[in-house]
Amino acid sequence: NNMFYEIFEKIGEKGIELLLKGLMAIGIWIVGSYLIKTSKKIVFRKLDKQGMDPSLKSFFDSLGTAILYVMLAIITISTVGVQTSSLVAILGAAGLAIGLALQRSLSNFAGGVLIIIFRPFNVGDFIESGSVSGTVKEIQIFQTILDTADNKRVIVPNAQLSNNSIINYTKTPTRRLDIVFGVGYNSDIELVKNILEKIVAEHKSVLKDPAPVIRLDNLGSSSLNFILRVHTLNENYLDLKFDITEQAKVEFDKNKIEIPFPKMD
Repeated sequence: NNMFYEIFEKIGEKGIELLLKGLMAIGIWIVGSYLIKTSKKIVFRKLDKQGMDPSLKSFFDSLGTAILYVMLAIITISTVGVQTSSLVAILGAAGLAIGLALQRSLSNFAGGVLIIIFRPFNVGDFIESGSVSGTVKEIQIFQTILDTADNKRVIVPNAQLSNNSIINYTKTPTRRLDIVFGVGYNSDIELVKNILEKIVAEHKSVLKDPAPVIRLDNLGSSSLNFILRVHTLNENYLDLKFDITEQAKVEFDKNKIEIPFPKMD
């Protein structure tokens, strides 16, 4: 009976010890998580006052969060009684295996680093890469978040952006608009040019420098094709395209200038 009593006593002592360690680990995790969140807010608030680039902020936010939580996990586990040296060795071996299994994720991380270093785009830029385009909202350690023009959120792996060509539409403040107008072969060339020149001259979004270009571009199979090239601010690009296209149709109709189209009975 004494032997069983001693066994149960030892089990009870160990259970209480493990319970206390478990509660301590939970407490450390809760307090540590709170300190991480609070310290991040304080640090980034100061960096914002110093004018930190939003692109760097989102990248280092996600990177710093991952590192801090890994450190907190090691501290929490060591509190339970696991030897830190053994844990580091296990993590090293696991890291090698995970690294081999997650080569694509590592390439995404490397892609994120390259994006931050070479800065092909920043947060707020409108970019196009492959089949996706949108405004950059965040640059994270593994992925970049875009919002498309029709309010869809697109998550693009950083490796894809770092390895493919990127069109940045907002790197410069202005953009050239090219529109081709096809008119019938019986049209007066000078009249067509004068109509387009008048439309361009009266639109407030068209920049004077560089000067607009309106020329007969080529002789198509069924139409004379005029090219219109004007420069405008990025934010006015689409409105200007719609306005010129609509006004040209109205003016061509007024002046009896035909726009060829297939006719079927």
